[in-house]
Amino acid sequence: MPSFTAHLAAPLSAPLTSRIDTGDTAWLLAASALVLLMAPGLALFYGGMVRSKSVLNMIMMTFGALAVITVVWVLVGYSLAFGDDVGGGLLGDPLQHLGLQSLMKPSADTWLSVPVILFAVFQGLFAVITGALVSGAIADRARFGAWIVFVAVWTVVVYAPVAHWVFDLDHPGHSGGWLANKVGLVDFAGGTAVEICSGASALALAMVIGTRIGFGKEAMRPHNLTLVMLGAGLLWFGWFGFNAGSALKADHTAAVVFVTTLCAGAAGALGWLGIERLRDGHATSLGAASGMVAGLVAITPSCSSLSPLGALVMGAAAGVICALAVGLKYTFGYDDSLDVVGVHMIGGIVGTVGIGLLATAAAPAGIDGLFYGGGVDQLGKQVLAAAVVLVYAFVASGIIGLVVDRLMGLRIDEEHEVSGIDLVVHAETAYDLHATAGTRTGTLLGHRD
Repeated sequence: MPSFTAHLAAPLSAPLTSRIDTGDTAWLLAASALVLLMAPGLALFYGGMVRSKSVLNMIMMTFGALAVITVVWVLVGYSLAFGDDVGGGLLGDPLQHLGLQSLMKPSADTWLSVPVILFAVFQGLFAVITGALVSGAIADRARFGAWIVFVAVWTVVVYAPVAHWVFDLDHPGHSGGWLANKVGLVDFAGGTAVEICSGASALALAMVIGTRIGFGKEAMRPHNLTLVMLGAGLLWFGWFGFNAGSALKADHTAAVVFVTTLCAGAAGALGWLGIERLRDGHATSLGAASGMVAGLVAITPSCSSLSPLGALVMGAAAGVICALAVGLKYTFGYDDSLDVVGVHMIGGIVGTVGIGLLATAAAPAGIDGLFYGGGVDQLGKQVLAAAVVLVYAFVASGIIGLVVDRLMGLRIDEEHEVSGIDLVVHAETAYDLHATAGTRTGTLLGHRD
């Protein structure tokens, strides 16, 4: 189950000051900053993967998501995700924490060892990353304004309800989501709510917007692999806040999660590189970065359920499977520009379902998967949750995409797509390398010799 199940605060009769732990609070503040760092990391990662004529637009889509999702989350998103349940485990009360006003006073902190307003912001940054991930599937061809509208509506209609199902646990005086509390899903940091949700949403949006001009015919290579590697490194760094921060405590669980996260990222890179070497004859930097991300995606739900050895197996499996899965877009004809489906949706499925196989009761989550004698019960729960989230996110995102496309138009004009989005939409270019080429100081100052 989500991290805070085993980490509720001291008995509610205890004084408030004894329930708020300064060490836990300091750790979650740091972890929240690490998760925030994942946004510019993702912007660089995605920006390097697109062609040079649309790099600024790609980066802006991530920063735009950061801005709009933060506003939506504060206004209503947190209430929908973590408010008292009003629909049989399907949705939180949208008015309970409107604008986070109810969390301003310490008296609101009654069930955690950290201030609830900090927990709200931490979870909001999860929403930011999930939404920003979707943009990678529509790179090179989406209207910026339409994207901002889509991701704002998507946060309310898709992410917040799924977060309620997966992350919102019952605690004294509060009813939470159905997958966590009724089904018994184990998802520590978001294999379903973040990874499968973003991947399925990306698939739907890519199908709505259509393929890029030249897809399948022209080479559309990353324009700057240095940016890709830098972005990947920042993502890995931030992922420790994403996973280990989800312990909500500076404790043994956080330490175990830190280790399994490290193991899976490393093994994922090696798994992907191995496939590349066998299939193509070369181990590439893009493959290393992509494999690392695939391993981290798979360990996100399972980081508290596996041993370090299990994390190595999980990461390697994700690296191999995702390396093979990214080619599905050519088989089925959907243009997932930056492989959000192949890495995040497929990797999320691997990690979520893999809990039912590789989990060990020796890990903090305390459950055994099939390979450790636990039977198929947990495996069935994991499969059900993965399927439900995938279908809901795909269908709902597709409907939102169709409506936005009908009202605003999701796609830029063909002429502008060919010439490049950056100049047309943002009136800027990423690389103004020749502005002063061949000039002299006097000329630059407006003088002639």
